[in-house]
Amino acid sequence: QWYLKKYGVDLGKKKGKAAAGKAEEQAEPEKKSRHVIFKQKYRESKQKLEPGIEEQFQSGRILACISSRPGQSGRADGYILEGDELTFYKRKLEKKKKT
Repeated sequence: QWYLKKYGVDLGKKKGKAAAGKAEEQAEPEKKSRHVIFKQKYRESKQKLEPGIEEQFQSGRILACISSRPGQSGRADGYILEGDELTFYKRKLEKKKKT
């Protein structure tokens, strides 16, 4: 939801369904000021998502790492895996599935 508001792009939709989703959006468009529309277009042009992360959002599952230590806080803080770390854990999961 945050990404949709900030950049005007819905991450969870697949590209094939995006065309069908746009037709639905045009039926009931959300009112946005001209300034907000231009701001989102500018942000979208500058923002590039890594293909691995985009693929995770489309599948509905995101690999993440919990960075808070157990017993230190009442919540689980973490971050989304990307880059070399993401490829490493993807390979590890594929190897685990094969066995």
